Amino acid sequence: MRWNDIMQLRGASLNHLSQKTEKLLNHLRNLSPRSFTVAVMPDFFLDRLVSWNSTLKEFSTRISKVASQKGGSIDNVTQMDLIGGNAINTASALAALGAEVSPIVCTNKLGLRLLELHLQRLGIDLSHVKINDKASITTALEFTQDGENRNVMLRDLGSLAKLHPRDLSEKDFTLLKDADYVCVFNWAGTQTHGTEIAKRVFSFVKAEGTGKTYYDTADPLPKRQKIPELIEEVLCSRNLIDILSLNENEALTYAKYLAPEQFKELRKSHKPTPILAKKCAEILSHQLPSRIDLHTTSFSATFKKDESTAAPTFETKTLRATGAGDAWNAGNIYADANHFPDDLRLIFSNAVAAYYLSSPLGKHPTLEQLRKFLQAIIRES
Repeated sequence: MRWNDIMQLRGASLNHLSQKTEKLLNHLRNLSPRSFTVAVMPDFFLDRLVSWNSTLKEFSTRISKVASQKGGSIDNVTQMDLIGGNAINTASALAALGAEVSPIVCTNKLGLRLLELHLQRLGIDLSHVKINDKASITTALEFTQDGENRNVMLRDLGSLAKLHPRDLSEKDFTLLKDADYVCVFNWAGTQTHGTEIAKRVFSFVKAEGTGKTYYDTADPLPKRQKIPELIEEVLCSRNLIDILSLNENEALTYAKYLAPEQFKELRKSHKPTPILAKKCAEILSHQLPSRIDLHTTSFSATFKKDESTAAPTFETKTLRATGAGDAWNAGNIYADANHFPDDLRLIFSNAVAAYYLSSPLGKHPTLEQLRKFLQAIIRES
């Protein structure tokens, strides 16, 4: 798909998407899924999603009113307890698709019990979970702003904050050596040693293993003072990262640090964030050695130096604002492992994310459920 199609995402390009969706369905019908193993690390959060089905302004007004009355309750606020964290969400989505997944994460005894309850039925290997005193906990506030779903995550990082490469066991390194994909997430959440963890894990895999390395730093701004170190020692290092996955804000952040003058000019001429993110991802593809995979609310794209491919997202009813990027990453890894062409890989990833966002229970799809989801989209188009 050409970039001018992206500029008209909800016009002519939807017809293009419908054609590509049919092509993807045919591809899935003929697919003999490859067996592959994935190691994901290092974050697992006990999540509570608080869905405020209105604007941030109204949310603030209601909170202020209750506080001014010296406290009280706001009833009928939809809430859901989930297991979360980038690594665990991606593991869950990958396992649903049929991948063999082993998370290397830290939590407390309650966290382990919840992982067993939710993930063992998917065949996920929990033998690398590390038990510490303090779990990582997130309360995600979801509301609408500018016509879009937004989230603000209130995080207690727990033992994740000080996780160190030396906390990895010999058994963990054997897993990293043998895995087909080694995925590291949430650089900011590993507050003290995030850069060291990425360097140690990826350099080990490149020296001793044969798998691909996949990095999604998540929002780096909570550790903005350490971003230059991350860029210099990890992102710019040759032969460390095969695939760098970014959302809109992450693409803007890294482009701003790597090419400040270009970024400044882009900000003057490009207002819509998804299009600005695309321009920033193009910059990164020339500055960094890894493949750049970008996912936004409007489209996803992949960049390999002077080559790029893009695909619009699906129009579905969005029931949540949290976890879409993790579902997208799972689809991206699965499609990459099964050697999908770039255009179908992106549409597949978009479909995995769309299924999750529109699922009333926040479930990740199996391959068969995804096929039926795509068939329904084609019927309605």
